[in-house]
Amino acid sequence: MFDSFLSHSMMKRAIEKKLVRISARSLRDFTRDRHKSCDDKPFGGGPGMLMKPEPIFEAVEELWGRIPAPAGGGSASGGKKTVHFAKRRRFIYMTPQGVPFDQRKAEDLSRSRHLVFLCGRYEGVDQRVVDRLVTDEISIGDYVLTGGEVPAMVVIDAVVRLLKGVMGSEASKSFESFSHNLLEYPQYTRPATYRGMRVPQVLLSGNHREIERWRKEEAVQRTLKRRPDILKKQESRQCTP
Repeated sequence: MFDSFLSHSMMKRAIEKKLVRISARSLRDFTRDRHKSCDDKPFGGGPGMLMKPEPIFEAVEELWGRIPAPAGGGSASGGKKTVHFAKRRRFIYMTPQGVPFDQRKAEDLSRSRHLVFLCGRYEGVDQRVVDRLVTDEISIGDYVLTGGEVPAMVVIDAVVRLLKGVMGSEASKSFESFSHNLLEYPQYTRPATYRGMRVPQVLLSGNHREIERWRKEEAVQRTLKRRPDILKKQESRQCTP
């Protein structure tokens, strides 16, 4: 699923320029039974299947080294993680139960050196994986997909484009939607008139102060109309002591 995603457009250029290195591994490569099983029935019954812990732990060990045993024998759940990865390493589990993904989270992840994405399947993963390994649980929306591969691609795309040198114009990132807790203002290009539709006169005026004021007003109005929740979040952050 990742081959096409990584071999086109911005992602391809970023990899060719060695600005980022991305690889996808199948958890079946870390199984030990002849059927290469990555899932099993949940204890206590219930519908569906769960992703087993063994392949995931062994995959992480190959990437980041030996995982120490939990202190005191370890509980099945509820305890703090005994694995303390370096601050620049993140283990991200894509799940509908995760925190909603947004531009602020993308910026946060872009500051980390190593990211590992676990693409959930079936009914999810064994809780011991979450308790011991996962640093971030992320959701791209309140809906359920077949697996976490597409959500992982969404997050990777949003993060990689923030890396220095990936985009043709670094300045353009500053004016994108959500960069200042606002949606982006309307934009136009040539011709100035098309099928009776004219570009706003202020954009043709050459008055950069007026153009900037118009853009800010349009960004606020567009956000207020389409995504008032963004403005409410911003007001909430400003009111928090």
